[in-house]
Amino acid sequence: MFHESELVLQANHIVKQFPASGGRTLTACNDVNLSVYKGKTLGIVGESGCGKSTFVRMVISMDKPTSGEILYRDKNIVAMTKKEIWENRQNMQMVFQDPLASFNPKMRIIDILTEPLMNYGRLKKSEKEAKAKELLEMVELPADFMYRYPHNMSGGQRQRVSIARALSLEPEILVCDEATSALDVSIQKTVIELLVRLQEEKQISMIFICHDLALIQSFAHQIAVMYLGHIVETIPGADVSDKALHPYTQALLGAQFSIHMDPNEKIESIESEAPSPLDVPKGCPFQNRCEHCSEKCKTVKPVLKEVEPGHEVACHYVTDKK
Repeated sequence: MFHESELVLQANHIVKQFPASGGRTLTACNDVNLSVYKGKTLGIVGESGCGKSTFVRMVISMDKPTSGEILYRDKNIVAMTKKEIWENRQNMQMVFQDPLASFNPKMRIIDILTEPLMNYGRLKKSEKEAKAKELLEMVELPADFMYRYPHNMSGGQRQRVSIARALSLEPEILVCDEATSALDVSIQKTVIELLVRLQEEKQISMIFICHDLALIQSFAHQIAVMYLGHIVETIPGADVSDKALHPYTQALLGAQFSIHMDPNEKIESIESEAPSPLDVPKGCPFQNRCEHCSEKCKTVKPVLKEVEPGHEVACHYVTDKK
């Protein structure tokens, strides 16, 4: 589906475990394999607690995996020194869910926007105003906003500033961690349109994590569906509605609400609760919520298998029929 020459980042067999009480181990990410391509968006979707944020924290070197490797331009960032990680952060920047929490409330917007450039010695003090104006214009905000403080702005405006700050270093990869979930629906749309425009202009690669499948399928080139630390399906974003095969992906689609849906169409909830990540069942992690669960599902863990180019599914019910 994508040319290997355009591969920017590749996560291979990523496992992340945390010690828990009683000598137990919580596995947040279990053998995750994902790829990011030049100028494309990888969407990662799943319920809260499935391991999405843990994975992207490892991508931007905020955490280290228990095992596995993350290759950026063929260099393993997991094995980098502290200095190399600091240098590499210019290539990967993150937009957080709550910009107010990620900003210093005592700093003006001009200082927030230019701080990354000042830290890396890429901007002179005399150039701050001109650069802040340029960055604000890039995200469609007035230049005089540079003299405001974060609390004097709306949530949507703060998130635009957060995007401008992340792009100030001209990174190759932009990681968005639930970047629109705290915004009103109408504001979500304009922020997504802004990100798509900037991606096309600058050929940025994006990793966008979200729990809203309807939102992410509207702009992601590839979507990875995550459940209890496992990738259960990867599929081109344009194919999700018609070609999704994993029962969990289909359940997420069935739980969607849209103002354009048939009034007689019911929103279907997913039966039962997800098991604790401390007690993931042997075999398929989705077995206790799946209507197609068989004895094989209870004993043998399914692995991702390609069903079409660019489309992989980890499900015995699906792949045994192919």
